[in-house]
Amino acid sequence: MTFEHIPVLLNEVLEGLNIRPDGIYADGTLGGGGHSFEIASRLTGGGRLIGIDRDENAVRAAGSRLACFGDRVTIVRGNYLNTAQILRDIGVDAIDGMLLDLGVSSHQFDDAERGFSYRNDAPLDMRMDRRDSISAYTVVNEYSEKELLRIIRDYGEERFASSIAAGIVRERQKKPVETTFELSDIIKASIPARFREGKGHPAKKTFQAIRIEVNSELDILKDSLDSLVDMLKPGGRLCIITFQSLEDRIVKNYFRTAESPCICPSDFPVCVCGRKSKGRVITRKAVTASAEELEHNNRAHSAKLRVFEKISVPEYK
Repeated sequence: MTFEHIPVLLNEVLEGLNIRPDGIYADGTLGGGGHSFEIASRLTGGGRLIGIDRDENAVRAAGSRLACFGDRVTIVRGNYLNTAQILRDIGVDAIDGMLLDLGVSSHQFDDAERGFSYRNDAPLDMRMDRRDSISAYTVVNEYSEKELLRIIRDYGEERFASSIAAGIVRERQKKPVETTFELSDIIKASIPARFREGKGHPAKKTFQAIRIEVNSELDILKDSLDSLVDMLKPGGRLCIITFQSLEDRIVKNYFRTAESPCICPSDFPVCVCGRKSKGRVITRKAVTASAEELEHNNRAHSAKLRVFEKISVPEYK
């Protein structure tokens, strides 16, 4: 199956990165290489792009797509959580910009055997990196009812989380839940009939929750942000595209704290905590897709871009 990738918010990302032709940039979620191709196209005279992805199919497809750039592009299979180590391993100390395009790629959704979608019948998997030991099958069949409730409620923001968790446990006592359609049927049966019709598929939120758990998506994002900003050169920018509210909240709150880290009580006349700003938020409001882009790329509907710039002016005591 061809690994297609229509880059979301492409022009906005290119503007947000403020690309210098001789700069060094990283794409921590390479996917099909759509964003990376356009970034690399703007690099000359010593400019370099490092592409990182957990998915071996993405690495293979992007490698082919970006081969025309030669040694201007380096592709690594890995997790963006480990970007600092990945950069050190290839002799890079700091970068001028970093992009994260979070969530699941169109290819991963469309490739039925990966088990990401409730629209295709497939074995429960949902692993972005197939080397990982925990799959959707593990979560659905081995997690306790209490753990399932927490995941579906917190990561899926599903109002019927309790009923769905109980339904999964009840059905797996008869036989293991093995496929996406089996799980989808359990979810549908656990939601009152009058609530099944409406915005989106009834299994959408639960599938999202399980996928987030399988791939530790929110934990990796939270644990990465400090190091990603730290590895930027002064004036370098971190651009992050999110597709759901939990991710966007993490990014928004971190950027705000990185810009204004003071934890002194509001009634203190001056700051005494000594915490220093890491830079400034470029996007006061999240950037969303234009009407023109929405006509051509349905995936852009929920996309939000936020940009942070590392402090570029030295601080003097």
